[in-house]
Amino acid sequence: MPESPRPTAPDGPRPGTVPGEPLTGKIIFLNGTSSSGKSSIAAELLRILDEPWFHMPVDAFHAMRSPREVAPEELPLVLRRTWQGFHRAVAGMAAAGNNVVVDHVLSEEWRLRDCLRLFEPRNVVLVGVRCSLEELRRREQARGDRPAGLAARQLRQVHAYGPYDVECDTTTASSVDCARRIRSFLARRPFPTAFERLRAEAAPGGQPLGDRPWPPGP
Repeated sequence: MPESPRPTAPDGPRPGTVPGEPLTGKIIFLNGTSSSGKSSIAAELLRILDEPWFHMPVDAFHAMRSPREVAPEELPLVLRRTWQGFHRAVAGMAAAGNNVVVDHVLSEEWRLRDCLRLFEPRNVVLVGVRCSLEELRRREQARGDRPAGLAARQLRQVHAYGPYDVECDTTTASSVDCARRIRSFLARRPFPTAFERLRAEAAPGGQPLGDRPWPPGP
């Protein structure tokens, strides 16, 4: 009996991709507390990087929400859905071949786990944006648009998960210096990436992400 022909892949790009573009763009993932300087670093990165990049801060997604007051019992679910939508928007932009700078606060472990499931880990540069507690408090007071003590409450958990690809400390380093450091790292990225290692740890049987003490910054 003659052997049936094997199915072949259809011609043309996969659905949801852009013809002629890479399947996945790069993601520079800035993780740090509120007032640590992530947005300023992102602005400098967009200014100095050669390729087109998009800055996607989670604050912009929260600002899209209607001004109607949300009942306290509903707020946790509304916020969680906002974060989940933000993650999927970033993943969609990268999947279409766009390079994205993400401005994020990993103050809850599920946020990192969600990103590990959604993002192509080899194309993510995880950046730890550090700042001293004293300076965070000073910035909070100066800006006046954040609840007092927010950064202090976030600080312990934000940096509790594992290795970064690159770190910067905005206590002393300017946003320009931090952006230049990240740009230099992009040109010589080692593998596996921090996201690849974190995904392996998050797999069944791996070490819980929040159980390992975070190494001191530079």
